[in-house]
Amino acid sequence: MAADLLQNVHTRYNLLTAEWVLVSPHRNKRPWQGKVEAAAGLQRPAYMADCYLCPGNHRAEGVENPVYTEPYAFTNDFAALIPGTPEGRFEEDGLLIAHSQQGQCRVICFSPRHDLTLPQMELAAIEKVVQLWKEEYVNLAANPSIRYIQIFENKGEIMGCSNPHPHGQIWAQSEVPTELVKETRQQQAYYEKNHRSLLADYLALEEKKKERIVCENEHFVALVPFWAVWPYETMIISRRQVADIREFTPAEQAALASILKRLTTRYDNLFQTSFPYSAGMHQAPVNDGAYPGWHWHMHFYPPLLRSATVKKFMVGYEMLASPQRDITPEMAAAQLQVMREVHFLEK
Repeated sequence: MAADLLQNVHTRYNLLTAEWVLVSPHRNKRPWQGKVEAAAGLQRPAYMADCYLCPGNHRAEGVENPVYTEPYAFTNDFAALIPGTPEGRFEEDGLLIAHSQQGQCRVICFSPRHDLTLPQMELAAIEKVVQLWKEEYVNLAANPSIRYIQIFENKGEIMGCSNPHPHGQIWAQSEVPTELVKETRQQQAYYEKNHRSLLADYLALEEKKKERIVCENEHFVALVPFWAVWPYETMIISRRQVADIREFTPAEQAALASILKRLTTRYDNLFQTSFPYSAGMHQAPVNDGAYPGWHWHMHFYPPLLRSATVKKFMVGYEMLASPQRDITPEMAAAQLQVMREVHFLEK
């Protein structure tokens, strides 16, 4: 059956969400006459006078950025979540239901340089980004009204990124969002049944098989999940079970920075482009009791399918029925495994 998974149509189970993905390996051979995206621009200046994230420039609301030289965080000027939102609930006949939501949104500028992305940054600079993520998480979790904190990055125009300056975001909110409810339920159920971490056991199996691991170090493993939906989707899992970033030691923070650089460099080298993605950490809810089953991990969802200009579209069957992929996770992993970890733009 294992061999058949590489060539026959089948569905795979996502153990983190209890959902299924349809895999159709033969469709990878179909001709493509659909939309072709513009290739990502590779040359940008280190500073742009009209960039609202560059040091010393004014943002849209008139606030002036400091002349920062290291990663810099500020409250989003157009935040989707706002602190102090009045509490309220609406319900009509048990059919129309809504309630208020409080929170805070932060922006994290990774570097003062406009022309860099994570794979092109020095390792020491990425370590400072990880440290700032941790500091922001600690500060946001100190607010007792916050239940979940989402650290994420949208990279590239194709992923809706509104500014190419290297940056990410942190959204903290007063309830646990949908995807995290699913993952919490699955991990807790497995822990209650087996008294072990779901992802620790999954990682042990992946390390035994060696089919989908992309790169690894002493503290983290980057792999293509067995149930991956996006063509070159990956996940970073901490070897040690921790609930959230606050528990990482200095050595683990440095190792996280290293594997982030190594993985994203492989991404860029795959199609020799600034590889777009949405990426984010999944961590346990905060201020909501103990979650002994939770295991820190980070998802990468890149849209590119065949080249720097052909993307995967989630439409039709994917929107109405179930996620579907053509290239198997094993094929994607094999391509990423052979990529060099020296960025293609480096001489």
